[in-house]
Amino acid sequence: MSILIDERSKVLVQGLTGREGRFHALRNRAYGTAVVAGVTPGKGGQSVEGIPVFDSVAGAVEQTGATVSLILVPARLCADAIAEAIAAGITIIVTITEGIPVHDMLRVCALLRAHPDVRMIGPNCPGIISPGKASVGIMPSDAFAPGRIGLISRSGTLTYEIAHALNARGLGQSTAVGIGGDALPGSSFIDILALFEVDPQTDLVVLVGEIGGSDEELAAAYVAARMSTPVVAYIAGFTAPPGRQMGHAGAIVAGSAGTAQAKRAALEEAGIQVAASPSEVADLVARRLAGG
Repeated sequence: MSILIDERSKVLVQGLTGREGRFHALRNRAYGTAVVAGVTPGKGGQSVEGIPVFDSVAGAVEQTGATVSLILVPARLCADAIAEAIAAGITIIVTITEGIPVHDMLRVCALLRAHPDVRMIGPNCPGIISPGKASVGIMPSDAFAPGRIGLISRSGTLTYEIAHALNARGLGQSTAVGIGGDALPGSSFIDILALFEVDPQTDLVVLVGEIGGSDEELAAAYVAARMSTPVVAYIAGFTAPPGRQMGHAGAIVAGSAGTAQAKRAALEEAGIQVAASPSEVADLVARRLAGG
């Protein structure tokens, strides 16, 4: 089993005819994902290596039954693309685009609250992969292997590095979800933890956080109160200087809040072991599964 996507998922790509859309859609299809349609207004009737292109998401959904959208459109168009997907009945939206204006994301977040049946991952994220089943996004598929470890991360690069370390210990992944590092993400750690908690084929979850915001602290409280599935964590940014944005829009520390030290303390207080380095994550996972 997996969360969010599997081999039955039918995916459309908003922005398929663009360079990035074409490249990643074909990579996802080559992995085995059912990429059934693309959407580019004004280019309906065309195709990209056999993938039909439609003028609207509604038309693509009607003709193909797609339920998942991969969004790879320019930032200025992204909020409208997300709104179109929601209006067409898409239930899983993966928004890779970065640099979406905060004002636009406020509108998107309001739409998502009004449609609780819709789950959006991103923006500014690498997407989702359920190894051996489907990939929706830009993750390098060879970094992952099928297994029973769930993985949630704000950092794309760390997701791949930690998955590789887990693979070396024979610890494959049920699903890996890159939620993105923007200040206003479509899904939080808690949203994805809740899905892993009810997945009978996920034995343990790895949470990869970074400085800025309070999502990791909120996740720690959720794990302590609501989860029976064990969780192991890693926090990036122990050497980051306060007051400086570090890569992601959400990775900025103000005062004593949002520091790596504060996040580690909250996680450990909730009984979550926190690795000192990405390479140590696999060791902690192996020990936890062995009862250590």
